[in-house]
Amino acid sequence: MQTLTQPDFNSQRFKANPYPFYARLREEAPVFRIKGPANEVGWLVTRYDDAAMVLKHASASKDRLGNMTPEQRAKVPWFVNLFEPLSQNMLSRDPPDHTRLRSLVHKAFTPKLIERLRTRVQVLSDGLLDAVQRKGSMELVEQYAFLLPVTIIAEMLGVPSGDYRKFQRWSNRLISNTTMRDVFLSIPSVVMFTRYLRKLIAMRRSSPGDDLLSALIQAEEAGEKLTPDELVSMAFLLLVAGHETTVNLISGGTLALLQHPEQLERLRKDPALIGPAVEELLRYASPVEVSTERFAKEDITVGGVTIPRGDLVFAVLASANRDERHFKDPNTLDLSREPNKHLSFGLGIHYCLGAPLARLEGQIAIQTLVNRFPNLRLSKPADSLKWRTGILMRGPKQLPVSLK
Repeated sequence: MQTLTQPDFNSQRFKANPYPFYARLREEAPVFRIKGPANEVGWLVTRYDDAAMVLKHASASKDRLGNMTPEQRAKVPWFVNLFEPLSQNMLSRDPPDHTRLRSLVHKAFTPKLIERLRTRVQVLSDGLLDAVQRKGSMELVEQYAFLLPVTIIAEMLGVPSGDYRKFQRWSNRLISNTTMRDVFLSIPSVVMFTRYLRKLIAMRRSSPGDDLLSALIQAEEAGEKLTPDELVSMAFLLLVAGHETTVNLISGGTLALLQHPEQLERLRKDPALIGPAVEELLRYASPVEVSTERFAKEDITVGGVTIPRGDLVFAVLASANRDERHFKDPNTLDLSREPNKHLSFGLGIHYCLGAPLARLEGQIAIQTLVNRFPNLRLSKPADSLKWRTGILMRGPKQLPVSLK
């Protein structure tokens, strides 16, 4: 048997099907040592129970520099500091800062308020599909899976529609970082994204609207709740997290259905199945492959392995979601799977704030697509598809489909 080596998250071959490798890790090395982007020590945690523990563990911190030893901090390259303006958000903070920042936006993402967006999401889905119906084909990622969630979150934040493609490019570049070379090459995207957000905030400050960004600006102006850098960073997080994961849910979920025509037909015949179907697609396709990193505040024992203070810790959601100890026939797509307590939205205090919105968008987008186009099929072989690279996300880069 081949020796286990660190996976290449920039490899098309690995991203196309990482599941056999994760299955080996769960059996042979469930807490697996890797080298991080800055040559720091990191650990992939692959079993469900261990990953759940990491996601909830009080000593698995989000504060990178604050939990490094002096020796580890001295090894951090100088240019990493350029990312600081975009990292002062609730996803990168521990309590009490995390609690304070999350409280400022959580009311905008309650299930009740998100439900009010149902009509807008449906109208937008119909409009995007109207635009491609006559042609009889589309590139599903660019023309549907991206445009739907990015339009919704941009409207919520008050971002001009002409700017969507700009921050898509910057966002894709930043979340694809795996090596230190990637991090270095993404510096222009950091600078441009930060500059763009500062201009957008200045525009909203002088001309506030009925949007989430204006509300955050008002909170910042009230003092103590939000600093100017936190405002920039929160806008960054909401824009990026508000569309990136849902792009993968819609595109990766559609691909999974096309590869399992019997399940696709079940969904067409029983529209009421869409709720559990999206939960199963979240589990099976795992739009977020690996959770954002944690840092050991102290030595932590996970799965019998001691992770030293300051090391990176990654919960591998795509692996946990297929753990045979937790799911029956985990490699089988079953749209009526019950129970289905997947980890795709995380756990604990960092549980995805936008989960209700992602579910709503995924349900409407996928149901509308499969109902409108009974002959929906791939336009090219599945094994020739290109995949997004990087450690965090997993989804097809492009998904050309025929509609007739």
